Amino acid sequence: MRVVVIGQAAFGEAVLKRLIEDGHEVAAVSAPAPTGGRADPLWAAAESAGIPAVATEELRTPEGVERWRSFAPELAVMAFVTAILPEEVFAIPAKGTIQYHPSLLPKHRGSSAINWAIIFGENVTGLTIFWPDKGIDTGPILLQEAVEIAPDDTVGSLYFQKLFPMGVDAVSRAVRMVEEGTAPRIPQNHAEATYEPPCTEEHGRILWFEPAERVYARIRGCNPQPGAWTEFEGARLRIFDCRLERRLEPGMPGRVLEVAEDGFTVRLNGGVLRVLRVQPPEGPKVNAGEWARSAGLRAGYRFRP
Repeated sequence: MRVVVIGQAAFGEAVLKRLIEDGHEVAAVSAPAPTGGRADPLWAAAESAGIPAVATEELRTPEGVERWRSFAPELAVMAFVTAILPEEVFAIPAKGTIQYHPSLLPKHRGSSAINWAIIFGENVTGLTIFWPDKGIDTGPILLQEAVEIAPDDTVGSLYFQKLFPMGVDAVSRAVRMVEEGTAPRIPQNHAEATYEPPCTEEHGRILWFEPAERVYARIRGCNPQPGAWTEFEGARLRIFDCRLERRLEPGMPGRVLEVAEDGFTVRLNGGVLRVLRVQPPEGPKVNAGEWARSAGLRAGYRFRP
């Protein structure tokens, strides 16, 4: 089948390569235009394969839409698309446009679906391939697949180890269903919909007085982006890799219990957080124990609030 791909990053690249392996004719690709001499992985993969590439920004212009139309696609595949595109673009392919989304729609519409599923303490999420329309993640569903959120999963582990490979397989399967004429269009139940804003720095502040599971979920749901943070000596300290120990210790939440070679522990309401990797202001991510020694962190110090 003659397809076009809209996307970016490693996921877009992987989808492109899978569609080529599946025997489809990829007529064109749309990805963020190269900047500063560096090309997006999807853009670079298209150039390497001799496939025309169109900047995603161009699809918002009449000229770009017409160029997209000139490729005469049967189907468009949206793989990791963060830009809001005109509905006209979706209607160009003869068989329509399908899109990958990393949640079980209608839950967690929006660009930070993986973050919020973890932050809210959920133990199941998944992916959806759907037919986009003028709304944000509101179109009819083609297929869905669920996956467990493990107790220690982060955004990084959940995406790269589970939702990424599952997503490439799901896109491949969905394209085949469209080609065979067996792809459904199941309306979403909008009454069950949830929508969250992009997960940004304002959502990453660690509230040490919250229950231990909520603190741990927030940190995992912001790892690797945007990074959960607290303050140390008036500056922001980002906390990334850590583990929740379900044991009780006396004291106020946020109090440092121990500083060791591999990190430090913090008392929580209902547990102890073992911090293993941090990022100080204007510096790289480092071993938490190494940072603690260099910064002079001692047992008894209390992070606030």
